[in-house]
Amino acid sequence: MLKQCGNDKAGHFFSHCHGDAKKPLEIYLFVDPLCAECWALEPILKKLLMRYGRFFTLRHIISGKLATLNMKYRKKPDDLAKIWNHTTSRTGMSCNGNMEVYNPISSPYIASLAIKSAELQGRRAGIRFLRKLQEVLFIEKQNVSEEAVLLEIAKDVGLDANEFLKDLHSSSAAKALQCDLKITSEMEVSEIPTIAFFNERVEDEGLKVTGYYPYDMYEQVLFEMLGETPPASELPPLDIFLYYFKFVAKQEIALVYDMTPKEVEKTMKEFVLAQKVVKVPVKYGTFWKYTGH
Repeated sequence: MLKQCGNDKAGHFFSHCHGDAKKPLEIYLFVDPLCAECWALEPILKKLLMRYGRFFTLRHIISGKLATLNMKYRKKPDDLAKIWNHTTSRTGMSCNGNMEVYNPISSPYIASLAIKSAELQGRRAGIRFLRKLQEVLFIEKQNVSEEAVLLEIAKDVGLDANEFLKDLHSSSAAKALQCDLKITSEMEVSEIPTIAFFNERVEDEGLKVTGYYPYDMYEQVLFEMLGETPPASELPPLDIFLYYFKFVAKQEIALVYDMTPKEVEKTMKEFVLAQKVVKVPVKYGTFWKYTGH
C-alpha cells in the first residue's frame, strides 16, 4: 500500500535540509544555469541533502557570465549539442542537445540575472526557479533568455510575477549577480561546476572540487571537512520524496535510494497505478511528475 503524505511528514524529513547558521559546514555551489554538468549534479545534491543535510548549509553562487566567457564552444551550437548529449550518456540526466542547434540561447546573461531576481523573493524561491529553468532548458528545449519564458517559470514556481519582472530590470538583481561573480573571482573559480566546502574552523582551508564526479567523491570530502564519518539520516518514504520535489528523474530516484533503473521502473509503476504520479518520457530518459495529494 502507498502511504498518504502531507506537509507535516514532509517537514519532518526535510527540515534538516534547509539553511541554518548553526550547521558546522557551508557549501558553495558555483553553477552556470546553462551548464549541462551543473544540471547533472542534481541527483548528487539531493542525495547529499537527504543523507547529511543536517551538517551543512548549501549556497548557490551563479557564475553564468564567467562560464559563458570561458566556453568558446558556445559559438558552435553543434559542438555544444555533442557536449550536452555526452553529458547525458555519462551521467544519466537528460540533456537534449538539439536545443542549441535549433533554438540557441541568445543572451546567457539574462538567465543568470533571472535567478538572482527570483532570489529576491527568498533563497528557496531562487533554488526552485533555478531547478525549473534547468528543466525548461534541458528537457523542454525552450529559450531561457526570452523574458516570456522566464516569466512563465516564475509563475510556475509560485513567485510574484509582477515583482519578478520588476526585479529583472532592477539594479538590485544586477548587483546581486555582480556579487556572485565577485565571489567566483575571489575564490579563483575558473571552471563550472565547482563545489567549495568550508567548516567552522577558520584556521582550516576550504576544499574545492571542480568538475563532475561520482557521488562518493563529494561524500568523502564532506567527511574530511567534518573530521568524522557520521551516520546518514533516515531517508523519507519515496512518496514523500516525490511529494516534496514534485518532478524527478529516474536517475535522481535511483541514486538517492540506491536502486537500479529496473527497480525504479517497477516501483514507479505502483505510483502510476495509484494515480500519485504521471510518467513523463523524455528523449534521453524518464521523469515522474507528482499529482497526488
